[in-house]
Amino acid sequence: MHKLIIATRESQLALWQAHHIRDRLEALHPGLAVELLGMTTQGDQILDSPLSRIGGKGLFVKELEQAMFEGRAHLAVHSLKDVPMDLPEGFELVAIGKREDPRDAFVSNKYKSLAELPPGARVGTSSLRRQAQLRAKHRGLVVDTLRGNVNTRLRKLDEGQYDAIILAAAGLKRLGFAKRIAACLSPAESLPAVGQGALGIEIRAGQAEVAKLLAPLNDPITAACVGAERAMSRMLQGGCQAPIGGYCVEADGRLHLRGFVADLEGVRFYHAEAEADLADAEALGQRVAADLIGQGADTLLAELIQRH
Repeated sequence: MHKLIIATRESQLALWQAHHIRDRLEALHPGLAVELLGMTTQGDQILDSPLSRIGGKGLFVKELEQAMFEGRAHLAVHSLKDVPMDLPEGFELVAIGKREDPRDAFVSNKYKSLAELPPGARVGTSSLRRQAQLRAKHRGLVVDTLRGNVNTRLRKLDEGQYDAIILAAAGLKRLGFAKRIAACLSPAESLPAVGQGALGIEIRAGQAEVAKLLAPLNDPITAACVGAERAMSRMLQGGCQAPIGGYCVEADGRLHLRGFVADLEGVRFYHAEAEADLADAEALGQRVAADLIGQGADTLLAELIQRH
């Protein structure tokens, strides 16, 4: 195989990710040409409604999968946190890149931290997960939905529509906006989204030659960590209608996973955590999910899904 085509969204961050994978593949495989097929997805087109109301994060990947299904592209590069827990039949994630900073970033032109924000300050974020954690820990803030690509969100902040916004640190760093970060929120302050900071490479199942070319891009530690996170989320079946956080780290061959489920107001909050060997990532995720369900998370999730 002498040529690969990457299906990609045309947002600045998606293009950065696609170019990053293209450059790595061409460096790994001299003589291989990698081209990009730019596409606009439903998630990029509908910007006036929260994702939870219009179909969830899967709206960012459907058109890319269609291009692969039709043979117009061989692979797609995703922010893993945007990839649904269950892929459509006939598709698979064959490589998970080494994780960038998984934390949430506090961005403000006036304040240096969440603690500095006065009561009534307006904070924007697109994520129900972030919104719930903000409301739980900072009751006096006004937390509003903020959609759009990174540049659009920063522009809205600069125009004074918000006192602060919360974005993924990884995206800001990848786009050269690290200096805009006033503070990175520790996982204790804001538990990251499942897969946050990691890139996932998706192909049509059964493409052995393509999978072989992509195999060197897989980082086993990151793959195990996000595998545990995704197993937890898959068992919870919360989709985009519920605030769910999950973050796993590895140390000395052991995985430590923390997860939570909350209501939209951040009033009902269920936490769980557990450890396991590196080889038991899937079972670890299921164990944390079972703990959360035992606390009542399944009832809460059912209520939230019914509400939508």
